[in-house]
Amino acid sequence: MCPEDGRGEESGEYPGTSGEPQQLQDPDKVQSLSISEHLKTQKPYHCSVCGKDFEFSCRLIRHHRKHTEERPYSCYQCGKSFIQSSSLSIHKRVHNGEKPFHCSNCGMSFSCSSSLISHQRAHKGKHPYSCDQCGKSYNYSSHLIVHQRVHTGERPFHCSDCGKTFIRSEHLRSHQRIHTGERPFQCSDCGKTFIRSENLRTHQRIHTGEKPYHCSHCGMKFTKSSGLTLHKRTHTGDKPYHCSSCGKNFTTSSNLAAHQRKHTHNEIIIPSDQLM
Repeated sequence: MCPEDGRGEESGEYPGTSGEPQQLQDPDKVQSLSISEHLKTQKPYHCSVCGKDFEFSCRLIRHHRKHTEERPYSCYQCGKSFIQSSSLSIHKRVHNGEKPFHCSNCGMSFSCSSSLISHQRAHKGKHPYSCDQCGKSYNYSSHLIVHQRVHTGERPFHCSDCGKTFIRSEHLRSHQRIHTGERPFQCSDCGKTFIRSENLRTHQRIHTGEKPYHCSHCGMKFTKSSGLTLHKRTHTGDKPYHCSSCGKNFTTSSNLAAHQRKHTHNEIIIPSDQLM
């Protein structure tokens, strides 16, 4: 039976045998193998789409949803849906703010253990997934897959309202809220609502005083990574925004935009009769 059913592998029931244990091929191994170890060698449930085999029928059912795109577990607060109930449970922490997993190095908290593991790789300098085109590396293989779309130009997620395309499905979902007016993420302190969960998390730092982004040059702290990025340019002198009219460079895009308005306002308009 499926371990997810609550009875577990220790019940002595084997898939496909109506509760009767199957005979092990080597009787000498019976004493050394637990039932759970034995089950790992038996995969009687076969996916007809991709050919993958599974120990339990429930795992085959769950796997098959990847092919059918069935996502039966939905969040009542934002509508996001999931293949597994456990994934929904983890997602709900986005709304209630629960972050039970803590980093022993810096104290940062996370809603799921996988995020903590990924974060801890940053402390250790480990980024095991590398892009073969530009060398950029990531903590998660899924992040690498998304990044590679920058090189391929693939934007597989389309808005049915305006036709805009996106690299990531969550970017499409956030974008669609512009059309619907939905703002499902609410601050429990002040009631302000947001389209995206990450915007809520950043906003909540106003209330908590948390500033997790530190400058390695001077120790100054910031609530947003973008604030740290801009600040670092004061140390490096980097001015990546270039005015095509006069060649002047700027630290931020907003400073460039303000500067370019001066060119627009200073344009000399020659009457059309003088152009003859």
